[in-house]
Amino acid sequence: MKAAIHPAYNEVRVHCACGHIFTTRSTHRGDIHVEICSNCHPFFTGKQKLVDTAGRVERFRRKYAKVGGTTVSK
Repeated sequence: MKAAIHPAYNEVRVHCACGHIFTTRSTHRGDIHVEICSNCHPFFTGKQKLVDTAGRVERFRRKYAKVGGTTVSK
């Protein structure tokens, strides 16, 4: 088998736009800059907004209720 074919696995610092900095390991050299991380992402912070789909569905049904039960046959 060939020796030393794998890249070096180094510790890198990840800098987020929110100011959060954490350390991880990667084959990337140098620091990594990201726009969003688990510290500020809405999914992880619990501040995500739920979309009101029920109102949209009712609007769709009202809009196309006038068309009736017509279907296109091929």
